[in-house]
Amino acid sequence: LSLITLMNIRKTNGGKTVTEITTRVEIADKTGHTVLHLSKAETISRAAESEGSWVFAGNQMVAAEELANTDWETVGTVRIVPGLVGGL
Repeated sequence: LSLITLMNIRKTNGGKTVTEITTRVEIADKTGHTVLHLSKAETISRAAESEGSWVFAGNQMVAAEELANTDWETVGTVRIVPGLVGGL
């Protein structure tokens, strides 16, 4: 059994059908928690916009820019969460 959540989205582009792989992206922020199914480009964009957040791909913390080199067929769930700050 695989825990990877992948969806194939079919889009029409100039008369031809393009299949795009998406994955589950969980985003936690001050308003709560959102679950989306995004393409690789959309996920990279969301992670880049979330300055100071921690990004996890396949339960491993990664830099947002590392997502570009990730195999999207095996990435699993991507989580974008607020970074923790400790001490005063």
